[in-house]
Amino acid sequence: MAWPSIGITTVSHGLGASALSLLLTASLCFAQEPQPSAAFATAEARERDAETLRSLVAEGQLLYERDKVRLDGYQYCSQAVALADRGEFRESIRAASKALMLAQAEGNDHLEALAKRDLAIAYNYAGNLERAEQYAREALGQPNSDPQRVGAPASKVIGDVQARRGEYARALASYQHALAISGEKYKPLVQLSIANVELKLGHTDQAETLLASIPDPDGPGIRDLVLRTRGNLRLAQGRYQESLQAYTGALKQAQGVDAVYQRMWLNEGIARSQLGLKNRPAALAAYRNAVELADTMRAKFRSEEFKTGLFGDTQRMFEDAIALAVATGNYEEAWRFSERSRARALLDMIRERTNQHAAAQGSAAAVVDSATLRKALREDEAIVEYHALEDQLVVWLIRRDGITGTVVPISRADLTASVEGFRRSIVNLQRSARTKARDLYDILIAKAALRGGERLIVVPHGPLHYLPFQALYDGKTYLIENHSVSVAPSASVVYQAASASAKPGAEFVGFGNPDLGKAELALPGAQREVQQISGLFPNARVYYQRDATKARFRDTAGKSGMLHVAAHAEVDEVDPLYSRVLLAPDDKDSGRLEAREIFDLDLSRVRLVTLSACESGLGKVDRGDEIIGFTRSFLSAGVSGLIVSLWPVSDESTELLMSTMYESLRSGRSAQDAMRAGQVALLKDRRFQHPFFWAPFNLVGNWRLTVNG
Repeated sequence: MAWPSIGITTVSHGLGASALSLLLTASLCFAQEPQPSAAFATAEARERDAETLRSLVAEGQLLYERDKVRLDGYQYCSQAVALADRGEFRESIRAASKALMLAQAEGNDHLEALAKRDLAIAYNYAGNLERAEQYAREALGQPNSDPQRVGAPASKVIGDVQARRGEYARALASYQHALAISGEKYKPLVQLSIANVELKLGHTDQAETLLASIPDPDGPGIRDLVLRTRGNLRLAQGRYQESLQAYTGALKQAQGVDAVYQRMWLNEGIARSQLGLKNRPAALAAYRNAVELADTMRAKFRSEEFKTGLFGDTQRMFEDAIALAVATGNYEEAWRFSERSRARALLDMIRERTNQHAAAQGSAAAVVDSATLRKALREDEAIVEYHALEDQLVVWLIRRDGITGTVVPISRADLTASVEGFRRSIVNLQRSARTKARDLYDILIAKAALRGGERLIVVPHGPLHYLPFQALYDGKTYLIENHSVSVAPSASVVYQAASASAKPGAEFVGFGNPDLGKAELALPGAQREVQQISGLFPNARVYYQRDATKARFRDTAGKSGMLHVAAHAEVDEVDPLYSRVLLAPDDKDSGRLEAREIFDLDLSRVRLVTLSACESGLGKVDRGDEIIGFTRSFLSAGVSGLIVSLWPVSDESTELLMSTMYESLRSGRSAQDAMRAGQVALLKDRRFQHPFFWAPFNLVGNWRLTVNG
């Protein structure tokens, strides 16, 4: 079946913009564009220009004016550093932007250099390497009166960026420059960074000499890192018995606020040492210990680790454990390791909302076991779960009657490239999308041996979070034509959804076409969408234009059974919990509903939330493979199911998809079947046969939920 020629449609812009882009131009959902590719070109250009120093200063001015207690510039710098150490990167950037604004207003070069240093540190911790290097070099180029406080940290940030890019020789030169101007207290941090890079370069003798020159640290945090690095040195030298002794000795001494974190990594070192000694059972036992410790940690970011540039990649530890379990043929244990790496904070919050006795039942370690999970599934339901390792993809198929696993020989880099190529072919309306869909079907689905009509719950990993599984193609039909499809962040979240108690009634509350004060930002299609859907439900409450405010959202959202929001949305790439839906401003509020604010709402009555907005399902894949942003926020607030978009959506096709889906819901069908009905309806319409139109929305969470009655 060939696709017909595609005429011009109303297409939205989806801008993956940061919070600071609000000071420039909001992204345009449902705006007129002659080509989707032009929309993306515009998005990319705006994203590149969004966080200029000028916009940071403007942002700082707005934030400073709102502060009830105003600090001086140096106090904002101290605040920025403390916030970055706690992992609150967006707030750190905001504090630094206020310092930057005050510095420029006062003509204070030294303060400006400090503010730029702090911006570099925050972006470095956040993983935005381009911005981190930009502001570090800005700080180095700014006149200042204290090179130790400005030049040394800025040079070290540049070294950190280069090391994380794998540019170890350049990183070494940057670290050496930082060391030359460091004060005595800062030197051990830089020396550890240098030793780490020397090990990466294979220069074990240099690393050993440097480690021996570091004086005994005052605090346990740096001391534990020194001891662990010495173990890493012996491991790199292939002296496995000595590395085992070093890690075991350090394990006995670990103490202080980072003790659990250090013990986790020391156990990981023990596992690698045991592998070097060809003792797989002992290595697997050490990995189990490390994973147990990871489950007990609540802090997400470790400041000492960041300060030294030894960015602990917890995901790598889990991946090594998974690979070892797979190599021994133990797919069920590999699955348990994978589950423990996923969505820890999200699972905790969902459990607390759905089980009042959760706090008394113990820690986050209570990840669902496979037997309990399988009992919760029905005969016609299957979970397909993935974990993308560096050199292979592990696939599990979980049914009521058992769990099986297999390995696909594709690297994570190649898988990422395939997913990105497929997405590009979709958003650019290319005919090659079907060929790419067939290739991915062969990689991801063909070996799963699905049963006809089986309901699928997909647990993606890594790049697969951004993949519309419903649009995979077996050569004759799309996956959605034969299977209802939903997604979940983890199998444990699947179990929580399957075990959730019934929700209250199906009252519909809708927000459409919020008035943002500019004619070009109007969303008439979004308003028609909400009007059409609300007509399906008695006693529906709908809010349009100036009435669609954040205050009204806060007042009404938790009282609904179904909540539908058709509005502009923006993704914050530094911290997706600052991603926002743009509602109408009022006298007291800008109308920007940030994802983090949703955590504070009680949405336990809400069965289904639909975010009919640009890229509302996108976020950052965290180191535990948790998509953070709107998905995490709404599920954590108690919502049973969530419908989100993966790319900029078409106005006309979205109206048809949503109306069909809600009609199916009203008739008593499950959310999963209703979503399938909407997508298939568009697929059968000659105007909308390309996946761009029918495949952008994912159902996340409770696939069984119903809303009738």
